[in-house]
Amino acid sequence: MIVTVTTNAALDRTLTVPVFQIGFRHRSSDVLTLAGGKGINVARALKILDVPVVATGLAGGRTGTRIIEDFVRIAAESRTSTAVVDPTAGTHTEINEWGPEVGAVELETLVEKLHYLARGADFVVLSGSLPRKVATTFYAEAVRDLSRRDVRVVLDTEGEPLRLAVEAGPFLVSPNQREAEQLVGQELEDDDDFLMALDAIAEMGARNVLITLENGCFALMRNGRKTRRLRAFAPHVEPVSGVGSGDVLLAQFLAAVGDERAPDDAIRAAVAAGAASVREVGAGRFDPAYAATLAADIELSELHPVRS
Repeated sequence: MIVTVTTNAALDRTLTVPVFQIGFRHRSSDVLTLAGGKGINVARALKILDVPVVATGLAGGRTGTRIIEDFVRIAAESRTSTAVVDPTAGTHTEINEWGPEVGAVELETLVEKLHYLARGADFVVLSGSLPRKVATTFYAEAVRDLSRRDVRVVLDTEGEPLRLAVEAGPFLVSPNQREAEQLVGQELEDDDDFLMALDAIAEMGARNVLITLENGCFALMRNGRKTRRLRAFAPHVEPVSGVGSGDVLLAQFLAAVGDERAPDDAIRAAVAAGAASVREVGAGRFDPAYAATLAADIELSELHPVRS
């Protein structure tokens, strides 16, 4: 079983608006409303893969009632986020509300729930932004706490919460390119840059590193004393929406690791799933059959650091 945690859950509305233009009145041709937030997106993809998963976190108000599954109820209203997809231009525009304020007692209740759920979990995924006024150390403290309980913790967030939590030593950290650039303090443009970033993030404390891109990933994976660095790219897929493709990639990777598949197979399957998801409207959704056809065409190579 995998437990995903979303501290700043949202109700995601995706509007399909052909020929979308700023400053004009439009009528959407389709509207999709889903529970959202990185942890929920990962859980949705894991369910598609038939992986046992429990999604938990914080949710409040009438918005939270539409989100809640195994969530801790909070007093403040959960946020609503909106994405506008223009299929004619292949673009998507996201508008995310600020999250609710969360009290200390509500956070303590969430931590207690995590202790209970983590007993039978293969992984606990801590993902997404933190609500307002929650300490930036929250994820770092959770990583240390769960690691002491022999739980493999996966981290997918950004900014200062990411940096602090990486130093706490998670099993896996999965930033996108922008988040990785912020973490290492420089732009990443070529293989050497990404290789440096993988090693730098691992030296900060992460056991394994997965940097996700729009069409692939760079990965550092440790098995005992052996460390492998991999680069994987998918063939071009005409996008409908790229929202949540990194969440699908992460979900498929964890499912493959849980099945004890070889690192090459796990990365290939993950990148194929992420690529397949860009054909879908709504985060965390993809067609496993289409992903399977893409997997055979994933360009996978091993990177080797230059020895001085």
